[in-house]
Amino acid sequence: MRYNEAERRYLEDVEQVVISATDLFFSLLNAQIRLRIQQLNQANNDTLYQIAKGRFNIGTIAENELLQIELSLLNSRSAVESANLEVEMKTFNLRSFLRIGENETLDLIAPQSPPAPVIDAPFAISEARQNRADALAFDRRLLEAESSVNKAKAENRFNANLFAVYGLTQSTDNIQNVYKDPQQQQQLELGIQIPILDWGYARGKIKLAESEQDLQKTSIQQEMLDFDQEIFLKVMQFNMQRNQLIIAAKSDTVALKRYEVTKQRYLIGKIGITDLNIAQTEKDNAQQGYISALSSYWRSFYELRKLTLYDFITKSRLRFNFDDIPDVE
Repeated sequence: MRYNEAERRYLEDVEQVVISATDLFFSLLNAQIRLRIQQLNQANNDTLYQIAKGRFNIGTIAENELLQIELSLLNSRSAVESANLEVEMKTFNLRSFLRIGENETLDLIAPQSPPAPVIDAPFAISEARQNRADALAFDRRLLEAESSVNKAKAENRFNANLFAVYGLTQSTDNIQNVYKDPQQQQQLELGIQIPILDWGYARGKIKLAESEQDLQKTSIQQEMLDFDQEIFLKVMQFNMQRNQLIIAAKSDTVALKRYEVTKQRYLIGKIGITDLNIAQTEKDNAQQGYISALSSYWRSFYELRKLTLYDFITKSRLRFNFDDIPDVE
């Protein structure tokens, strides 16, 4: 049981590596997208600033609006520098985790959502109970508690120790001759040891083992409830995030289109700079919100794989094979 439990622990550790890699991947992807957003905003703000200077020179906008656009340009330049630094840090983290050389460029592409179906919670719980190491550990702990009770009861049964001592005698002035030609005199002693009274010690050990067994049963019952509840909530979260991802993708598209429309209206003088800034902020937030939703969706997918040791895409259980472990040189 311990061997099978260790195999399942190994599979769970492998899935945790996948989760960690996913987190680092999306962390860098989010930083790269934020950098692109800031670079695009800087280019747009520079264009708007040049247009605003021309309008200010002919008196169609006030100096306050020109200063506000210039401030936006300066802020965007600062944001680009901060985003560059963040990309470098996130790139280093991902390179270190995946052991990728510094000469290789990491330009990440946002993946599609995993082609997993809507997951049924009872099915996921059933697979987890059959596949997880913790589920096997519950049975092992109950077996060990029962073993302790049986051992305590066995030790309380009648027992006696029979012993025999046999010896030969010899005397000499030289230690080397002690074991040579022993004398004919021999000694034989037989005896038996029988416990008469233990003052309730054995009975107390049985009661203690039974108490620990009851405590273990109660603890395992609670842990099994928590076990099922964790998987149920993770399934609900995963299925909900599917809808959240669809909404985030739609919001990203709408916010980008709204910004383009607002930008054109500003260029022809229909709206002020404040409305343009609001549209730009909403565009940036929507794009980053989509990446965040995508990251959460992928992470939940791999967390479910770890919690159930089941692949919901191939519809098969995760297997372990020592031959799959590469040799370490």
